[in-house]
Amino acid sequence: MLEPLDPDLFDPACPSSVTPFRIGDKWSGMIIICLEDGPRRFSELQGPIKGVTPKVLTQTLRALERDGMITRTAYPEIPPRVEYELTPLGRTLFEPIAACREWAAKYLPEVMAAREGFEAAD
Repeated sequence: MLEPLDPDLFDPACPSSVTPFRIGDKWSGMIIICLEDGPRRFSELQGPIKGVTPKVLTQTLRALERDGMITRTAYPEIPPRVEYELTPLGRTLFEPIAACREWAAKYLPEVMAAREGFEAAD
């Protein structure tokens, strides 16, 4: 018989409860990869990130900025120009993203087979 789970396993006071696991959401990892070579404008990010709406892209960029992963620079020009750039903290995410990509390359066929089996059972 397994030991019972510790009721304080996910203690709200634990620092991990506020950890910004941004690479796990649908769009953040893609944005981080797009910013790898330098600052980009909003419209430049929309191109390769297929399927993201402007609203969701804005929300994701704000969340990344709030967590210190990117900076937003607005230039006082006409027309206005805004650029997003990775911070040194944001650049630390390349290693975990690479690990996730490596894992996906290795195990994605198993995940897809499991999904197909699950859906067939419904």
